[in-house]
Amino acid sequence: MPLMSPTTALLDELALVNDDMERRSPLDVVRWTVERFGDDVVMACSFEDLALLHMINQVAPAMEIVFLDTGGHFPETLEFVRAIEQRWSLNLTRTNPGLDASGVDCGTEGCCALRKVAPLQRAVQGRAAWISAVKRVDAPSRAAMKVLVWDEKFGLVKVNPLATWSDDDVAYYLRANDLPEHPLWAEGYASIGCASVTTKPDVAGDRRSGRWAGLEKEECGLHEA
Repeated sequence: MPLMSPTTALLDELALVNDDMERRSPLDVVRWTVERFGDDVVMACSFEDLALLHMINQVAPAMEIVFLDTGGHFPETLEFVRAIEQRWSLNLTRTNPGLDASGVDCGTEGCCALRKVAPLQRAVQGRAAWISAVKRVDAPSRAAMKVLVWDEKFGLVKVNPLATWSDDDVAYYLRANDLPEHPLWAEGYASIGCASVTTKPDVAGDRRSGRWAGLEKEECGLHEA
Protein backbone atom coordinates (compact mmCIF):
# COMPACT_ATOMS: atom_id res chain seq x y z
CA MET A 1 0.00 0.00 0.00
CA PRO A 2 1.48 3.40 -0.97
CA LEU A 3 2.16 5.86 1.81
CA MET A 4 -0.34 8.65 2.35
CA SER A 5 0.60 12.22 1.49
CA PRO A 6 -0.36 15.08 3.79
CA THR A 7 -2.82 17.72 2.68
CA THR A 8 -1.81 21.36 2.79
CA ALA A 9 -4.48 21.90 5.44
CA LEU A 10 -2.97 19.21 7.66
CA LEU A 11 0.55 20.59 7.34
CA ASP A 12 -0.73 24.06 8.18
CA GLU A 13 -2.59 22.67 11.19
CA LEU A 14 0.51 20.85 12.46
CA ALA A 15 2.63 23.98 12.13
CA LEU A 16 0.07 26.09 13.98
CA VAL A 17 -0.62 23.60 16.76
CA ASN A 18 3.07 22.75 17.18
CA ASP A 19 3.81 26.33 18.26
CA ASP A 20 1.27 25.92 21.05
CA MET A 21 2.37 22.39 22.00
CA GLU A 22 5.96 23.62 22.50
CA ARG A 23 4.71 25.41 25.61
CA ARG A 24 2.43 22.64 26.83
CA SER A 25 3.08 19.69 29.10
CA PRO A 26 3.45 16.20 27.61
CA LEU A 27 0.13 15.27 29.18
CA ASP A 28 -1.52 18.18 27.34
CA VAL A 29 0.05 16.94 24.09
CA VAL A 30 -1.32 13.45 24.71
CA ARG A 31 -4.79 14.83 25.40
CA TRP A 32 -4.72 16.92 22.19
CA THR A 33 -3.57 13.91 20.19
CA VAL A 34 -6.38 11.70 21.48
CA GLU A 35 -8.97 14.43 20.90
CA ARG A 36 -7.67 15.08 17.38
CA PHE A 37 -7.14 11.50 16.16
CA GLY A 38 -9.38 9.42 18.43
CA ASP A 39 -8.85 5.68 17.98
CA ASP A 40 -6.69 6.23 14.92
CA VAL A 41 -3.44 6.66 16.86
CA VAL A 42 -0.97 4.16 18.33
CA MET A 43 2.05 4.46 20.60
CA ALA A 44 5.36 2.75 19.89
CA CYS A 45 6.86 1.92 23.27
CA SER A 46 10.28 0.49 24.12
CA PHE A 47 9.38 0.19 27.84
CA GLU A 48 12.73 1.73 28.72
CA ASP A 49 10.84 4.17 30.91
CA LEU A 50 7.16 4.38 31.66
CA ALA A 51 6.53 8.11 31.96
CA LEU A 52 4.76 8.61 28.63
CA LEU A 53 3.04 5.22 28.74
CA HIS A 54 1.65 6.17 32.16
CA MET A 55 0.22 9.42 30.74
CA ILE A 56 -1.39 7.60 27.82
CA ASN A 57 -2.81 4.96 30.13
CA GLN A 58 -4.55 7.73 32.07
CA VAL A 59 -6.00 9.49 29.03
CA ALA A 60 -6.68 6.61 26.64
CA PRO A 61 -6.21 3.24 28.37
CA ALA A 62 -7.50 1.34 25.33
CA MET A 63 -4.91 2.83 22.95
CA GLU A 64 -2.90 0.24 21.04
CA ILE A 65 0.67 0.07 22.35
CA VAL A 66 3.22 -1.38 19.93
CA PHE A 67 6.32 -3.10 21.29
CA LEU A 68 8.95 -3.88 18.67
CA ASP A 69 10.23 -7.31 19.61
CA THR A 70 13.43 -7.47 17.59
CA GLY A 71 14.35 -10.92 18.80
CA GLY A 72 17.44 -9.44 20.45
CA HIS A 73 16.16 -7.79 23.64
CA PHE A 74 17.59 -8.42 27.08
CA PRO A 75 15.56 -11.04 29.00
CA GLU A 76 15.01 -8.34 31.65
CA THR A 77 13.31 -6.12 29.06
CA LEU A 78 10.94 -8.87 27.94
CA GLU A 79 10.00 -9.72 31.52
CA PHE A 80 9.46 -6.02 32.29
CA VAL A 81 7.13 -5.73 29.29
CA ARG A 82 5.13 -8.75 30.44
CA ALA A 83 4.84 -7.41 33.98
CA ILE A 84 3.64 -3.94 32.92
CA GLU A 85 1.26 -5.38 30.33
CA GLN A 86 -0.46 -7.42 33.01
CA ARG A 87 -0.34 -4.76 35.73
CA TRP A 88 -1.83 -2.03 33.53
CA SER A 89 -4.03 -4.27 31.31
CA LEU A 90 -2.44 -2.80 28.20
CA ASN A 91 -3.78 -3.20 24.68
CA LEU A 92 -0.35 -4.43 23.62
CA THR A 93 0.79 -5.55 20.19
CA ARG A 94 4.17 -7.24 19.84
CA THR A 95 5.73 -7.05 16.41
CA ASN A 96 8.15 -9.64 15.08
CA PRO A 97 10.75 -9.40 12.31
CA GLY A 98 9.67 -10.80 8.96
CA LEU A 99 11.28 -13.78 7.26
CA ASP A 100 13.63 -11.40 5.47
CA ALA A 101 15.36 -10.77 8.82
CA SER A 102 16.39 -14.39 9.27
CA GLY A 103 20.16 -14.69 8.98
CA VAL A 104 20.67 -10.96 9.59
CA ASP A 105 22.41 -10.78 12.96
CA CYS A 106 21.68 -8.00 15.41
CA GLY A 107 24.08 -5.12 14.86
CA THR A 108 24.88 -6.00 11.26
CA GLU A 109 24.10 -3.82 8.25
CA GLY A 110 20.35 -3.52 7.67
CA CYS A 111 19.39 -5.21 10.94
CA CYS A 112 17.40 -2.27 12.38
CA ALA A 113 15.60 -1.70 9.09
CA LEU A 114 14.34 -5.28 9.12
CA ARG A 115 13.74 -5.73 12.84
CA LYS A 116 12.42 -2.30 13.84
CA VAL A 117 11.55 -0.02 10.91
CA ALA A 118 9.71 -2.50 8.69
CA PRO A 119 7.67 -4.03 11.56
CA LEU A 120 6.61 -0.58 12.74
CA GLN A 121 5.67 0.40 9.20
CA ARG A 122 3.37 -2.61 9.09
CA ALA A 123 1.97 -1.86 12.56
CA VAL A 124 1.02 1.76 11.80
CA GLN A 125 -0.16 1.23 8.23
CA GLY A 126 -3.46 2.98 7.66
CA ARG A 127 -3.30 4.91 10.94
CA ALA A 128 -3.49 8.69 11.23
CA ALA A 129 -0.79 9.21 13.86
CA TRP A 130 1.77 7.50 16.06
CA ILE A 131 3.26 8.57 19.39
CA SER A 132 6.93 8.30 20.26
CA ALA A 133 8.78 8.85 23.56
CA VAL A 134 11.91 10.41 22.02
CA LYS A 135 13.38 13.61 23.49
CA ARG A 136 15.63 16.27 22.03
CA VAL A 137 18.24 15.59 24.69
CA ASP A 138 18.55 11.94 23.66
CA ALA A 139 21.05 12.58 20.88
CA PRO A 140 22.40 15.41 18.68
CA SER A 141 20.43 13.93 15.79
CA ARG A 142 17.22 14.72 17.70
CA ALA A 143 18.05 18.25 18.84
CA ALA A 144 15.74 19.95 16.32
CA MET A 145 12.86 17.52 16.67
CA LYS A 146 9.37 19.03 16.76
CA VAL A 147 6.52 17.97 19.00
CA LEU A 148 4.31 17.42 15.94
CA VAL A 149 5.60 16.49 12.52
CA TRP A 150 4.51 14.75 9.35
CA ASP A 151 6.44 11.48 9.19
CA GLU A 152 7.35 10.88 5.55
CA LYS A 153 8.80 7.45 6.27
CA PHE A 154 5.58 6.07 7.70
CA GLY A 155 3.04 8.33 5.97
CA LEU A 156 1.27 9.71 9.05
CA VAL A 157 1.58 12.29 11.82
CA LYS A 158 4.26 11.66 14.42
CA VAL A 159 3.73 13.05 17.92
CA ASN A 160 6.64 13.50 20.35
CA PRO A 161 5.08 14.60 23.67
CA LEU A 162 8.38 14.35 25.57
CA ALA A 163 10.38 16.34 23.00
CA THR A 164 10.99 19.28 25.33
CA TRP A 165 11.73 17.21 28.45
CA SER A 166 15.11 16.45 29.98
CA ASP A 167 16.18 13.16 31.56
CA ASP A 168 15.68 14.84 34.94
CA ASP A 169 12.09 15.67 34.02
CA VAL A 170 11.43 12.01 33.25
CA ALA A 171 13.14 10.87 36.46
CA TYR A 172 11.06 13.30 38.53
CA TYR A 173 7.85 12.09 36.88
CA LEU A 174 8.70 8.46 37.62
CA ARG A 175 9.40 9.26 41.28
CA ALA A 176 6.36 11.50 41.68
CA ASN A 177 4.07 8.80 40.32
CA ASP A 178 5.82 5.89 42.02
CA LEU A 179 6.50 4.18 38.70
CA PRO A 180 8.91 1.26 38.31
CA GLU A 181 12.20 1.67 36.47
CA HIS A 182 13.60 -0.69 33.89
CA PRO A 183 15.48 -3.31 35.95
CA LEU A 184 18.72 -2.74 34.02
CA TRP A 185 18.86 0.91 35.12
CA ALA A 186 19.82 -0.30 38.60
CA GLU A 187 22.76 -2.16 37.05
CA GLY A 188 24.13 1.00 35.43
CA TYR A 189 22.60 0.84 31.98
CA ALA A 190 21.16 4.15 30.78
CA SER A 191 19.86 3.64 27.23
CA ILE A 192 18.68 0.13 26.52
CA GLY A 193 18.34 -1.54 23.15
CA CYS A 194 19.22 -5.00 21.88
CA ALA A 195 21.47 -6.96 24.21
CA SER A 196 24.28 -7.70 21.76
CA VAL A 197 24.93 -4.02 20.97
CA THR A 198 24.08 -2.33 24.30
CA THR A 199 26.61 -1.63 27.04
CA LYS A 200 26.70 0.64 30.05
CA PRO A 201 27.59 4.24 29.08
CA ASP A 202 31.27 4.61 28.24
CA VAL A 203 31.23 8.43 28.22
CA ALA A 204 30.34 10.21 31.44
CA GLY A 205 27.12 12.16 31.08
CA ASP A 206 26.26 10.63 27.69
CA ARG A 207 23.49 8.16 28.45
CA ARG A 208 23.32 6.88 24.87
CA SER A 209 27.06 6.24 24.55
CA GLY A 210 26.42 2.57 25.30
CA ARG A 211 24.06 2.09 22.37
CA TRP A 212 25.34 0.26 19.28
CA ALA A 213 28.63 -0.42 21.02
CA GLY A 214 31.45 -0.64 18.52
CA LEU A 215 29.28 0.58 15.66
CA GLU A 216 29.30 3.95 13.90
CA LYS A 217 25.64 4.82 14.25
CA GLU A 218 23.39 6.96 16.42
CA GLU A 219 19.93 6.02 15.19
CA CYS A 220 18.09 2.84 14.30
CA GLY A 221 16.12 4.53 11.54
CA LEU A 222 12.80 5.01 13.32
CA HIS A 223 13.44 8.67 14.10
CA GLU A 224 15.46 9.74 11.10
CA ALA A 225 13.90 11.83 8.35
